[in-house]
Amino acid sequence: MGWITQKTSERVLVCRRLPARFDLSVEAHFPLCRMGRLAHQIRQDMWRALQNLRGFIPIVEVTRARDHLIVRAGGQLNCVAHIAFANERLCALLTDQDLRARWLRFAALKAEKKAC
Repeated sequence: MGWITQKTSERVLVCRRLPARFDLSVEAHFPLCRMGRLAHQIRQDMWRALQNLRGFIPIVEVTRARDHLIVRAGGQLNCVAHIAFANERLCALLTDQDLRARWLRFAALKAEKKAC
């Protein structure tokens, strides 16, 4: 089963199955950048951090606010016993300054090319 990406001008959702269900989620704010690239980078690192968590199905949602992006990372968790652990790991992931810097470099808005 592959990853599903739903895109609009205001929102990007990356998940494994629809409808996406957030049993746990953590929010963070980011400067404006390419939403799809940011969502996929966060999804990859979230998957690596929680891949051994049985029954976890990751979801990343990036929504455009006025002058920033709101990222909601989390997902469906089929085993309620692990919610506190997963929530703690997600908080650590979204606040890790090295990861945030890497994600933002990858998702940086490109300067528009001007015709001569």
